[in-house]
Amino acid sequence: MGGQLRVGQVYRYASGKDPKPADVDGYPNFHHVTRSPDRPRALLEAGINGMAKVSALDGPRRPVILVRSSPWKAGTEQTPWHDVFDMDNGHVRYFGDHKAGLTVPSGSTKGNSALLEAFTGHQGHTPEERSRATPLLLFRAVSRNGKPKGHVEFCGLGIIERAERLVQWGGREHTTFINYVYDIALIDLTAEADEVSWEWIHSRRDESVTDARALELAPYAWREWVKHGNSALPRLRRRVARAKVTKVPEQRPKAGSAEAKDLELIYRYFDGRKHDFEAVASAVAARVLRGAANNYLEGWLTRRSGDGGADFVGRLDLGSGLAGTSLVVLGQAKCVKPDSLVTAEQIARVVARLRRGWIGVYVTTGAYSVPAQTEMVEDQYPIVLINGLDLVHELRSMARDDHGGNLTACIEHILGGRETAITNRRPEEILLE
Repeated sequence: MGGQLRVGQVYRYASGKDPKPADVDGYPNFHHVTRSPDRPRALLEAGINGMAKVSALDGPRRPVILVRSSPWKAGTEQTPWHDVFDMDNGHVRYFGDHKAGLTVPSGSTKGNSALLEAFTGHQGHTPEERSRATPLLLFRAVSRNGKPKGHVEFCGLGIIERAERLVQWGGREHTTFINYVYDIALIDLTAEADEVSWEWIHSRRDESVTDARALELAPYAWREWVKHGNSALPRLRRRVARAKVTKVPEQRPKAGSAEAKDLELIYRYFDGRKHDFEAVASAVAARVLRGAANNYLEGWLTRRSGDGGADFVGRLDLGSGLAGTSLVVLGQAKCVKPDSLVTAEQIARVVARLRRGWIGVYVTTGAYSVPAQTEMVEDQYPIVLINGLDLVHELRSMARDDHGGNLTACIEHILGGRETAITNRRPEEILLE
């Protein structure tokens, strides 16, 4: 039986189609990974490869459709369209197999017929209907050693969200013709470490296996989709941003640790005097940004009233001379209970104040919610997030460097130079200094 198909992995698709070797020419062998004993080989000879249906106990079932895109063909007379693979956001836009010059109806070509039938299954209204739906495994051809053929990258597991008829042009005569284009959602495979087990597909090829039994081997997100339908796709869609998100427990010190005691000390020191925390946040932000080998100038703190959401201002200098530039840094400081979460809305309020050439810094004694981080990454917010654990590490390091490890003395030293730095100046004035 086959193995695991891993998202992003390149597989050797050799013309000999020998399933025995696990690797061919230094790459995992596609025919080895997708082998099913006593069954026909899984193939990627066409763009849309519908595996033959089986007469299962619950009724006829197509085990899988293997979809392959060949970017090197895009824009040619025969293939004038360009498939879109946005794997970071879990979206594929894939064009069907109708071509210029064909006289058959566009939905009746072999590939379009298979995908349209799968689309009907993907629109199933009940879990029972969706459990029989055909999964799509998507691949795209990649060049290796200067050759565009013979290697494919696995791009994930898909569900068709939308099928649309459209007019295209192509062929030697540049004539118009009707084709289909499919919007496909790539679903999240985090629970399976970004892998699809061929055992699931193998079970769907077995006539003696019921739909429900085969479903037990499906990835978690597919089972969730079967249970809840397309309304669940927004939370089940593949998002690479999630890989860049830090879980909430990882942003907090471990209970009973020295860091936890330090964070509690910081919070209690500023409890009831939250405005004073802005000076500490400004100093920590400066240390973090300088730590990336940049030049950073601390500017000023804003006055308590009328700050409009910004608590401190700084300037980040990148490069030098004609090869350099300066960015306004707009800072937000939030001293909250260490078990509190900063929401996406709170971060968005800071981002809304940023102008072109500005970046934000958000410093808190709490942590950032997963939705807040996900939105920040997906929308490419130009903002740096410093959580409670990072805050403790930076302040403790400052205390060791200049105050003999006395955290309270370090905080009081920062506050000592604060009063003269409070002003109502406009943030862009920092560029004049």
